[in-house]
Amino acid sequence: MSLPALLAAGATPTPSPTESTAPAVSTFQDAQQSATHAASWVEQNWSTWLAIGLRVILILVVAAVLRVAVRRAITQLIERMNRPTEGTSSTALGGLLVNAERRRQRAAAIGSVLRSVASFLIMGTAALMVLSTFQINLAPLLASAGVAGVAVGFGARNLVTDFLSGVFMILEDQYGVGDTIDAGVASGEVIEVGLRVTKLRGADGEIWYVRNGEVKRIGNLSQGWATAGVDVTVRASENLDRVKTTLDAVAEAMSKDEPWNEILWGPVEVLGLDSVLIDSMVVRLSAKTMPGKALAVERELRWRVKRAFDEADIRIVGGTPATLTEEEEATDPAAPVAPPSAHSNPDSPQSEAASPIPPPRPAAK
Repeated sequence: MSLPALLAAGATPTPSPTESTAPAVSTFQDAQQSATHAASWVEQNWSTWLAIGLRVILILVVAAVLRVAVRRAITQLIERMNRPTEGTSSTALGGLLVNAERRRQRAAAIGSVLRSVASFLIMGTAALMVLSTFQINLAPLLASAGVAGVAVGFGARNLVTDFLSGVFMILEDQYGVGDTIDAGVASGEVIEVGLRVTKLRGADGEIWYVRNGEVKRIGNLSQGWATAGVDVTVRASENLDRVKTTLDAVAEAMSKDEPWNEILWGPVEVLGLDSVLIDSMVVRLSAKTMPGKALAVERELRWRVKRAFDEADIRIVGGTPATLTEEEEATDPAAPVAPPSAHSNPDSPQSEAASPIPPPRPAAK
């Protein structure tokens, strides 16, 4: 049967083994159809994507502007806090109490904390709003963030404790740069105040790094005023009126001399007898001084008291006497000592006479 007859009969010709099926080639019509479908999809959804993009841009712009405005407001507030007031700067006492470096570091620390918190809140809220714009379910994300926050809080609880303690110490102005404090675990002069660690300079020059969370109590020796106290120990036989007159003269002279007249914020007072013993008595002196200057005042006061007592021939117990009287020079220091007893020598006749009579020995058989 011929090929036309087969085609007319509806039979399908069997391909020969040598023939191969060629792949379908996309034609221009197919490409045009695909482009038409894409254009129609874009035309249908472009308004939605444009609205989402504009909303995201608007959220980011508002967040950036709000962040800049809040940080600038915080900076201006910190600068106003850092600026001394007219009433404080007009008096010498206020100038002594207010330390510029301490005020600057305190303001810088507070400003850093406030700016960081403000930036975190604003940018975090903006990020959540952007995710919600893309119709992303935020419930699992917030739950995961909450669990992660709890885990981090338990793992870094010491760090959180140090940070919170540092924030409250700075906000309450418990101490600052230049203050001499006793933090319990260490004591010295504050050279740097941080949110986590406070640096102290010890008496021997060492630097102590104290974690703020470990500080349970703080004794600040540089706020308000300090008290200088000196105890003078003299012999019990000294004339009290003479001792008080000498100490009053020393206190009056020191209150008038420079620079002690500026360091002393009150007169040096002779408080009287602090204790009376058999061979000595203690007279106590006290003075109100500038913060941190009590030790220097005590040393100068001891120096002046010693010189005044030497001039007035008043002996301090335990010290070298200024001048000895003739009676004291003539007194033999060994006079009160009793001579040795003859009974101390066991071979002396006195010891033999005082020894008990030994019992008689039995006669040998």
